[in-house]
Amino acid sequence: MFRGSYQMNTHSDVQYFIGLMSGTSTDGVDGTLVAFQKDTFPRIIAFSSLAMPSDLRHTFLTLNKAGDNELEQAYLAANGLADLYAECCHDLLKQSQLSTEHITAIGAHGQTVRHRPDLGFTIQLNAPARLAELTKIDVIADFRSRDVAAGGQGAPFAPLLHQALFSDTTKTRVILNLGGIANITLLAPHQPLLGFDTGPANALMDYWIDKHLGKTFDKDGAWGASGNIHNGLLTQLLSEPYFAKSAPKSTGRDLFNPLWLDQHVVAFNEHIPAVDIMATLRALTTHSIAQAITRHSDKVDEIIVCGGGVKNIALMQELKALMGCEVNAIEQYGFDSQAIEALAFAWLAKAFYDKEPLNFPELTGSRHATIAGALYPR
Repeated sequence: MFRGSYQMNTHSDVQYFIGLMSGTSTDGVDGTLVAFQKDTFPRIIAFSSLAMPSDLRHTFLTLNKAGDNELEQAYLAANGLADLYAECCHDLLKQSQLSTEHITAIGAHGQTVRHRPDLGFTIQLNAPARLAELTKIDVIADFRSRDVAAGGQGAPFAPLLHQALFSDTTKTRVILNLGGIANITLLAPHQPLLGFDTGPANALMDYWIDKHLGKTFDKDGAWGASGNIHNGLLTQLLSEPYFAKSAPKSTGRDLFNPLWLDQHVVAFNEHIPAVDIMATLRALTTHSIAQAITRHSDKVDEIIVCGGGVKNIALMQELKALMGCEVNAIEQYGFDSQAIEALAFAWLAKAFYDKEPLNFPELTGSRHATIAGALYPR
């Protein structure tokens, strides 16, 4: 069992970590309280998800591009995120009936607003000192910058966790995360571990439905499912050079943003109904994922999907049709789709405490493995 009630294990070899994640969808904060014990899988003791306040979300999205008074806005937004993180932590402690003294550390990712490893930097807004003060728990943050300093992409970090949880000696599996950006981990017997960002998932679809219907997301993918894919526009969108780029690679809103989409739509110079563009954006997600997978594996037995996009019924069905294999939500394996990324940052926090490098050149492109994170003591 990975979730649910839990009686505290008093054995000294059990360590508790909290993982906090706010992804590129900027829709909320997810937190997990995780028990680690030698020779067993990590166990999620409690899970909490808090919606991102609309004004904070707007600020983060604004900070994805250059603007006025950026420094002050960034620091105030980081403080607001730390307050939300602290609320999430208190909820996790209440659920689990554990106290702060039981928790070894919090792994807090922060909110990515710029990701430019090609220029030698990545920015995850965070206020870890504030979070340590509010929770009275050690905080591990800034997971990505050391890898970037070593010439890497600063991503991905989750594949080693995926490997530990889902590898199979007889099956080729893909772990697919559908957040604002889609990323995959390829787990194939007798092949090196591989993981990278494939391109946009929910970020462009969320922008498009907000622009035309004033909604933050397309519930169940219903609006997009009512439209028709425009094959000409889809072909043009898929011509983006990023899709053909070899791994290691990572991306974000620096590339796949409203300006990128609007420029493509205008350049197409043809009236396309908004609902058809929504359907085409769904197809952009599924086709770019399918192309990325088939480029590296001739046969896939199963795709295990997590992240908010797992609730887009049309997307899941379209991906299954394209790949011709099982496409299953991660819930079938006892995990919450929203919880797995937060679990990854609890995992990374423990790795930091164990002085264990969990990123390595084959995944991120760095010159050497590094220990990810920086400590802010309670």
